[in-house]
Amino acid sequence: MALKVAIVGMPNVGKSTLFNALTQTAQAQAANYPFCTIEPNVGDVAVPESRLDALAKIAGSKEIIPARINFVDVAGLVKGASKGEGLGNQFLANIRDCDAVAYVSRCFVDDDITHVEGRIDPISDLEIIETELMLADLESLEKRVPNLEKRARQDKESANTLRLVNIALEQLNAGRPARAADISKDDDKAWRMLQLLTAQPALYVCNVEEASADKGNAMSDLVAQRAARDNANSVVISAQIESEIAMLDPAERTEFLETLGLEEPGLNRLIHEAYKLLGLQTYFTVGPKEARAWTIHVGDTAPQAAGVIHTDFEKGFIRAETIAYDDYVALGGENGAKDAGKMKAEGKEYIVKDGDVMHFRFNV
Repeated sequence: MALKVAIVGMPNVGKSTLFNALTQTAQAQAANYPFCTIEPNVGDVAVPESRLDALAKIAGSKEIIPARINFVDVAGLVKGASKGEGLGNQFLANIRDCDAVAYVSRCFVDDDITHVEGRIDPISDLEIIETELMLADLESLEKRVPNLEKRARQDKESANTLRLVNIALEQLNAGRPARAADISKDDDKAWRMLQLLTAQPALYVCNVEEASADKGNAMSDLVAQRAARDNANSVVISAQIESEIAMLDPAERTEFLETLGLEEPGLNRLIHEAYKLLGLQTYFTVGPKEARAWTIHVGDTAPQAAGVIHTDFEKGFIRAETIAYDDYVALGGENGAKDAGKMKAEGKEYIVKDGDVMHFRFNV
């Protein structure tokens, strides 16, 4: 499952610094002037998963393969972006094929780093960005309506699409993002095919100064309140600290985090919040060759989980042999779990649990 999260925000809020830290590279040019990111940078990042290391050690796995998540660093947006201001809507399309949007807001004061609006107001920044995305969605939908109305008279699928377009327009015209609409599970696929910028799940990222990296500050508290109101998730990060952590050796990172009062890097929290936002979880396959993490949706059945490895696994599914992570570790691996009766044979109706260690039997 290839996940993709867009990093958006106004110029000079720390998007590219955050992206650099995420990818542990300098792919994005983090500079103190607007629009220093003129092409969308895409970074492929390993999902932090300490359980995977423990499983690999027990099984003697030669290779460890974590799940992956893609981050897209989009050029800074300003007022009028939907109409071509700044770098304009040429970059809005880069957001459409993402699974979620991380809205980065500047929650720190630094006179050496300019703000395109000449003030520090994270809530106003969020409103500007969301407004531009809503305007872009409105323009896109309004262009589609005349053609859909013509086809809807004879085409059932077009009629259904028109119904969903009108639902989205109702929200947008009321000043609300499309994600505020109550969409049934039956309509979910068609709704996603509208590719609305404001229909995607939102994660609010508060970029704070070093001293506030552990608990945030007054500005990040306001963003958290806004996130709760918007049914979104929020996370506090100091992008500058994260960029420093990314340059350290693993052994040095732990000590550095302790001095800051942090249990884990903020980037780990960001990725975990993205998983939580999208309703995702992890299961594992473990053996002498490799220990691997796989990403699935919460509530997925065993055949659906198997299908993430290969579609043939789902088509020819017979059963899944499962061991809970805690049992696998406590009993020293597969043989110990099997002897203790903790390995279960599960059928097609089994709902996979987070941390399950699984082996699939299938026939094609």
